[in-house]
Amino acid sequence: MAARAHLPSAAGHYTIGPASVLKNDVTADGTFAAAPDAALAALFVPFEASALALPADGRVLFLRARAGVHLREMAQPGWLCQQGFLPFADELGRNGLRVGEPAADERFPLLLLLPPRQRDEARALFARALRHTAPGGTLLAAMPNTQGAKSGEADLARLAGAVQHLSKHKCRVFWSTPVESGIDQALLAQWLALDAPREMADGYLSRPGLFAWNRVDRASALLAGHLPHDLHGRVADLGAGYGYLAAQVVARCPNVGAIDLYEAEARALEPARINLQQAVHACGREVAVAVYWHDVTRGLPRRYDAIVSNPPFHQGRADMPELGRAFIASAADALLPEGRLWLVANRHLPYEALLAARFRTVRTIAQEEGFKVIEAIGGNA
Repeated sequence: MAARAHLPSAAGHYTIGPASVLKNDVTADGTFAAAPDAALAALFVPFEASALALPADGRVLFLRARAGVHLREMAQPGWLCQQGFLPFADELGRNGLRVGEPAADERFPLLLLLPPRQRDEARALFARALRHTAPGGTLLAAMPNTQGAKSGEADLARLAGAVQHLSKHKCRVFWSTPVESGIDQALLAQWLALDAPREMADGYLSRPGLFAWNRVDRASALLAGHLPHDLHGRVADLGAGYGYLAAQVVARCPNVGAIDLYEAEARALEPARINLQQAVHACGREVAVAVYWHDVTRGLPRRYDAIVSNPPFHQGRADMPELGRAFIASAADALLPEGRLWLVANRHLPYEALLAARFRTVRTIAQEEGFKVIEAIGGNA
């Protein structure tokens, strides 16, 4: 049965349930799901070339899975697709695929993975995949040539031993069938630890691969510096990442009594929760905090006195201003009648027409370093 993730009833948790069919890109209901890339097509080349065969028991774990024609054609009921970015997880579910997380001790005869470009994140993924590979099983990965494919292959060889590869679709497909004696156990433990939240120079916890993971994003810092001290009541941070903006709201706005963080990337939830706990402790007052794995473009479940956001506007290298507009629409729907939206965006992004249509008052607070900070008050239907 098709599956999708729903807004958690408790912070950081989610359930799986039915869903409908998804189109590519931004759908009629505002959902974003980018089309699969060449690496997904390349991933199945070894099977087409008879260099590899699917396991007899049909059990496959696909880490960072992406929906696409090849996956729909190849997948069987025993396949489990893991994906931490909620719009992509939803898309997999709508394609009829089983989506979820493997148990810690679960082993599979075939592991598929699409490693990310960020090297520490990719190394942690290789180590995680190896932990889920059954004895005699195969670990298969595909990466675009322009996104570190040779380095990825070299890293897998360092960790697991002998590696084979093919090239197709301007990608490199590489795999290993490791034996226990060939696995570098010390390196395995070291690379598994790379995914743990770590403290940055600014004192926030983050992890490799998140947006601006090892620094405070300039746009977010600009918005934080202009936040008014009189924000009050319940506030939401849309696309919260590791929680920088929400932590700044807690620190700068003493009349805020509750703050909800919404973030589509599951790997950001743990550091966001820790950063918010530290911010509340530092401010010396009680603030109710909740962190949700949620696709903001689908709307919000409650109303707010204020919303802050540095919304995403691209996927990969392509500008997708529809994402930012979807965030603005969700914010307008969720704000109370006199609620305030505080938004930062690149100056070239065309948000003003939608803001004018959805809010009674819109004003640009600052324009610096290629960014603009906007306040919008009083939603219009």
